[in-house]
Amino acid sequence: EGRFPVKAVAETSGVSRSNLHARLSGCAKPRRRYHNAQDAALLPLIEVLVAARPTYGYRRIAALLNRRLRADGAAPANHKRVYRIMQAHGFLLARAQAERPELVHDGKVVAIRFNLRWCSDGFEFTCWNKEIMPPGLGPVTPTLGSG
Repeated sequence: EGRFPVKAVAETSGVSRSNLHARLSGCAKPRRRYHNAQDAALLPLIEVLVAARPTYGYRRIAALLNRRLRADGAAPANHKRVYRIMQAHGFLLARAQAERPELVHDGKVVAIRFNLRWCSDGFEFTCWNKEIMPPGLGPVTPTLGSG
């Protein structure tokens, strides 16, 4: 409406000025939901493959689908399209969740006094034969050949 500067409105709402200008001028169309009429032809083929191999992900299903489509003389389907179709119909596999063990903090840290800084050193020498030499036993500076 012109009451506030575009820059102030953009900073306040957390969007770019170009985005705000495009919304105000009406040249930016709102995005619609994905819909492709040709997906209806692929859906029965994907359903058959998923029913036969329920542990396959979208990449393997796409490979099997494309193998069948090429045998029939049709154009192959993009794997992203297969993913979109499988996602819309609930055919995707559940994502793997790594279970982490519950960490129990039952120990007690004893300090000599409050506000004490702790420091540790993990420096060590590894020899060519994979033995580890503790610090203080090896040379401080390496020798550079005989001569």
